Amino acid sequence: MQSYLPEKTPKGLVKLRAEDLANLRGEKLSNGSISVDRKERKAFERIYDYDVYNDLGKPDQSMDLKRPVLGGTEYPYPRRCRTGRPPSDNDPASEKRFEAWFYVPRDEEFSEIKQKSFDQPGKEKLLGQSSFSDLPQIDIETPSAASKINLPFEISSLVSSHQSPPLNSLDDESSSFLVPLPPRPESHKRDPYNWLSDIEFARLTLAGLNPYSIQLVRNLPFKSKLDVTKYGPPDSKFTLTRVQELLGCRMNVADALKKKRLFVLDYHDTLMPYVQKVREIEDKTLYGSRTLFFLNSDDTLVPLGIELTRPPIKGDPKQWKEIFPPGTNSTDVWLWRLAKAHVLSHDSCIHQLVIHWLRAHCCMEPYAIATNRRLSTMHPIYRLLHPHFRYTMRINANARKNLISAGGIIEDTFSTASYSVELSSLAYKEWRFDLQGLPDDLVHRGMAERKTDPSGRDVFELTIKDYPFANDGLLLWDALWQWVTKYVNHYYADAENAVINDEELQAWWKEIQDKGHPDIKEGWPKLETKEHLIKIASTIAWVGSGHHASVNFLQYAYGGYIPNRPSIARANMLTENRSVSGRKEFLNQPEEKLKKLFPTEDQATKVMKTMFLLSMHSPDEEYIGDDIEPAWDLDQSISNAFEEFKTKLMMLENKIDELNQNEDLKNRNGAGIIPYEAMKPRSNPGITGIGVPYSISI
Repeated sequence: MQSYLPEKTPKGLVKLRAEDLANLRGEKLSNGSISVDRKERKAFERIYDYDVYNDLGKPDQSMDLKRPVLGGTEYPYPRRCRTGRPPSDNDPASEKRFEAWFYVPRDEEFSEIKQKSFDQPGKEKLLGQSSFSDLPQIDIETPSAASKINLPFEISSLVSSHQSPPLNSLDDESSSFLVPLPPRPESHKRDPYNWLSDIEFARLTLAGLNPYSIQLVRNLPFKSKLDVTKYGPPDSKFTLTRVQELLGCRMNVADALKKKRLFVLDYHDTLMPYVQKVREIEDKTLYGSRTLFFLNSDDTLVPLGIELTRPPIKGDPKQWKEIFPPGTNSTDVWLWRLAKAHVLSHDSCIHQLVIHWLRAHCCMEPYAIATNRRLSTMHPIYRLLHPHFRYTMRINANARKNLISAGGIIEDTFSTASYSVELSSLAYKEWRFDLQGLPDDLVHRGMAERKTDPSGRDVFELTIKDYPFANDGLLLWDALWQWVTKYVNHYYADAENAVINDEELQAWWKEIQDKGHPDIKEGWPKLETKEHLIKIASTIAWVGSGHHASVNFLQYAYGGYIPNRPSIARANMLTENRSVSGRKEFLNQPEEKLKKLFPTEDQATKVMKTMFLLSMHSPDEEYIGDDIEPAWDLDQSISNAFEEFKTKLMMLENKIDELNQNEDLKNRNGAGIIPYEAMKPRSNPGITGIGVPYSISI
């Protein structure tokens, strides 16, 4: 069917258009008035509505598993799809959990192929147990090539919905999709000792799992915004004098600031509110942290030091704060390794809970709900954005069930423990829609400068020229932007006020803000012109495609090898406690202190299994720009624009190959380095580290 703006809908379809939207909102006309169906949702329904995150806790199982409701003044949060389940028996504010099933509208369910990719009944193991007996070599027991990978319930249900396999496949062993057996994680396969490298530690801030946190240092010293009566003195120990000492003869600190040569991972204010809370949990610890880097002339980063901070806590009323440099003697080198492991666990938390879950999965769901409730399936913007929502609500429901729930995988294996999702609520207070597009995010972090070319078009000059994620991401963003521009200009070409007069579109944008993200009042652009619509639609499309792909499909490559990226730290720094016996043990066997800091064997195994599954492309993946949507193919102008988009994406693949072969680009080319291919649009099924699906489908 052709796409129609509301005012151009053929008369015979006007009533159908309105009725279909009302049904999707659960609205019923009774006695001349409209009521909304608020019953518990059933599997066969396709009703879209909003609710707070009140289903992460398990108070009926144990009050220790009660979790705060996310959404509202105290814990602001995006909204999720409403299921209508009754309240918990032990906590009326929480929704009762039925573990066998979490509702999403039936249109959002996995396809049969997707479901079969992960349904492996009767099997027991995904990966073998891991051992820390030899730090540089964590062995992965690989099943024989003839067998299938087996998914324990709590892991497999991350990707499996409530649907049963098709009846005709239950007894057909050959019809089941064979999940590829796990190789050694790519980072470990290329260089088993790379996890010890400071250069690799720094490089991964630009080309690793989390390229979204590195930012330019604009001023020194760093200063906390937290309450000094709770958390202690706000000034960092990274003073001008101390930074000069760390720089040595490389450069004067004033020149380093002026020439944009200093960068930081700053997790201090995000983590400090949870340090004391986490430390009250057995076998877990936490710090606030800052990691300072210097930019070499060849565009590589080198770490200068790590600052770890602990606020006043019970038994010690003074703040503890210390800077650990890379070290020039054996003791300092091992203290640096311990500090680096802490920072990597912090980065794992921020990556998984904020950059990945919150900014991609969680913030995307309200867009999907509003699009189905307010834009008719005939609306051109519905058809533009709909591919970018495929499977997102289902995978999010599965995450609520096992990944981010009380006692779930994240709480068990990450440093922020039972405060993990609460931490993402704290981060959401700073979230703004207008910073979610890649160019605005880069400018905000000081990683790019906005300029204007002779034609008046915005161009972005990177602060670090060899920044693989940003280099490739901006090319993908530009191709996406041009596609959206041509699409929007085609449908809104007739009248100057076509956008502001589109009632469905205006209701959609208002509902995203008022019902989907009601706790955030700042950062919402206007929707009055075609230019406004292009930027809004491009941002939503980017988050579902490029943003998510860049932080998801490299998870096993880097996070599957635990020393390379520990998800949790379980022991304090020795210099905090000043234990005589502990220091003696450290001096005799420093490696043992690092092992005790790392995740336990069970935690490591669970993380590896999860990273493996989340990094996997299913056989029915729909990659950006791959196949044209039927509705787009009906209009020759749109079909031509899509072919141009597709051509640009093919050129992007070739460009990425060219960049990865350039030996001058040290952040993507070198001995033992994984070439940066996360922004290459297409991939084969399985774990490849490549591929940008349209949507958050895993």
